Amino acid sequence: MKRVFLFSTLLVAGLVVSQVLPGALGEARTSVSVLIRLLTMLCLSFIMIHVGYEFEIDRGRPLSYAVDYGVAATAAAFPWIFCALYFIFVIAPPGASGSFDQWTNALLAARFAAPTSAGILFSMLAAAGLSATWLFRKARVLAIFDDLDTVLLMIPLKMMIVGARWQLAVIALVMVLMLGFGWKQLHRVRLPVTWPWVLSYAAGITLVSELIYRASKIIDDVVPIHIEVLLPAFVLGCVLARPRGTDPHADDAREGHQEGPEYRAEQTASTVVSGAFMVFVGLSMPRLSFAEMSVGLLVLHTLALTFLSNVGKMFPLFCYRREANWRHRLALCIGMWPRGEVGAGVLVVSLSYGIGGMMVASATLSLALNLLGTGFFILAVKRLISDSPSNKAP
Repeated sequence: MKRVFLFSTLLVAGLVVSQVLPGALGEARTSVSVLIRLLTMLCLSFIMIHVGYEFEIDRGRPLSYAVDYGVAATAAAFPWIFCALYFIFVIAPPGASGSFDQWTNALLAARFAAPTSAGILFSMLAAAGLSATWLFRKARVLAIFDDLDTVLLMIPLKMMIVGARWQLAVIALVMVLMLGFGWKQLHRVRLPVTWPWVLSYAAGITLVSELIYRASKIIDDVVPIHIEVLLPAFVLGCVLARPRGTDPHADDAREGHQEGPEYRAEQTASTVVSGAFMVFVGLSMPRLSFAEMSVGLLVLHTLALTFLSNVGKMFPLFCYRREANWRHRLALCIGMWPRGEVGAGVLVVSLSYGIGGMMVASATLSLALNLLGTGFFILAVKRLISDSPSNKAP
């Protein structure tokens, strides 16, 4: 709970500082904004490597995972669509519903509501002693799949903004090749996985992405090749082999694992990087003009988006009826409510395309509010599970 509260506070703090920092920096504003963007991508790469590292799939049962992917994609689609419609018909200026540009901006920015925070969800459920339950096993698959679905959907969303350019075809080809490599080499590549090495891998991914971007701008300054760090980092995490005898999803108490110095160092590093990422996401926000929006209206939009994004995650309640009773299915839906790093990454991408104003401001605050509520969500999950006739669903 302390970790979640810390992330929420840092995100809001970064947002507050972003409103006064540009004026204080003067001519150095451009250079500092570039530095913030690169540091944001570095932290996001580090986080996504860990998300990929936790990804598990039994390649001998592809059909069962196809069902899970369908459920995850649908559970990600509803909050995305609900929030996009809210952006268009409530937040956007009157008459904007007929604008193609307004629709594309809304669809991109609203994608923040789709992905569940896999890292936060796993750690909170394990801390609550629920890692032996059906809910934990199913949430682990669905959360990773909706993160992956969000990453893959970024390509067609970009095409809607800049058009069907050859640069995007190159990016799509690279993504297909990376996914194929990740599938073939899942957890087989033996490289060091301690946090200094993972940070160096993240730095390498960020550097290569930036070099490709700047080199392609020489060819076409309007539509450069920008390979977002989300997928390369995720695939790298997927192919990294786990040391024998380790399980990133294990409940430490259940396995009798004693937290040694190395384990605590890894946890501390992960928390520091994730916290820094939340600060940088907040700092990336453009200045808000309260001459065009009121604080009260911003709060109202934030609450509405939070409600819509969480209602959209209730789709799994109508699935898995043969596997679990309604309490476990409801607990699974509530467990999918926490948002975090991947959703914040979507907002960073949205800002890079010039999307801002009330749309992104309310989305950012909704993300922070959902983070803040994570502890209460997990308590509700635990109550539903503990009140069930069996703590382990069939």
